[in-house]
Amino acid sequence: MRTNYGLIIIGGGPIGIACALEAQKAGIEYLILERGCLVNSLYRYPVNMTFFSTSERIEIGGVPFVSNNVKPNRSEALEYYRRVAVSNAVNIQLQEGVTAVRPAGGGFEVVSNRSTYHAANVILATGFYDIPVLLNIPGEQLPKVTHYYKEPHFYAMQKVVVVGASNSAVDAALETWRKGAEVTMVIRGEGIGPRVKYWVKPDIENRIKEGSITAHTRSVLSAIREGEVDILTPEGLKTISNDYVISLTGYQPDFKLLRQIGIQLSDDGRLQPYYDPETMETNIPGLYLAGVVCGGMNTHVWFIENSRVHAGMIIRNILNRA
Repeated sequence: MRTNYGLIIIGGGPIGIACALEAQKAGIEYLILERGCLVNSLYRYPVNMTFFSTSERIEIGGVPFVSNNVKPNRSEALEYYRRVAVSNAVNIQLQEGVTAVRPAGGGFEVVSNRSTYHAANVILATGFYDIPVLLNIPGEQLPKVTHYYKEPHFYAMQKVVVVGASNSAVDAALETWRKGAEVTMVIRGEGIGPRVKYWVKPDIENRIKEGSITAHTRSVLSAIREGEVDILTPEGLKTISNDYVISLTGYQPDFKLLRQIGIQLSDDGRLQPYYDPETMETNIPGLYLAGVVCGGMNTHVWFIENSRVHAGMIIRNILNRA
């Protein structure tokens, strides 16, 4: 099995694939290592999810994304990126997670759960969807708690607590309520988040206003037990009956891997990785960042539509340095 490459791309999401397509055009021999399935983060999105962006804004590699809808949905996106990868014979190893990256021989040694590789350059395009931000409260480890929402039928006729007020939390609350769940939202802030999709925001706010969905604002979930949960509200502690908790409080990059590699992180709480905005090169020469991982804890800065340009920037810099 081959282990030496001009470029190794860590992460097989849309931006990782975009980097691979640019490397192909430039004649750079590369390999993508992806710990899960192809576009793993998109696969883990809710089944009925609709993108905020229109299809042409999340195209990669100059390949048209034709959708039957004004805004594409999850199934269309999975089909699109799969076809892009297959038709371009993208060189990718799936279900192979990277555990370490170390300088070696003027390049890098990349260690995975299967093998050890050597590369002149490395791109980290690992996203942030694999590691949820935990509540760190008693009972969070119980089987009734999930940090990912897939589809609503499972929660029919159950008492469900949804933690959060972002797009994912709002979708989970509305969909499970429409399938017959008794839904309670626990929201840390004053109300539904300002970034919630504009065609969904009035729907959730009206359901709360009419009392179909209960919402505790300026509140936090403080404990989880079998059959009930505790909610700390401005009026005091409330205990309610509960069957399932869907905690959608956000996700974060793999900071453990970033630190292991030696990438500088800001000390202001945002853990912003250092990179040159002109080249996407980190403080380690030959090692680049691409996609949403560039935002650190601020995961609302980079998306597919505004980070797909990273691929061209990086490959141009690799060619210039060569």
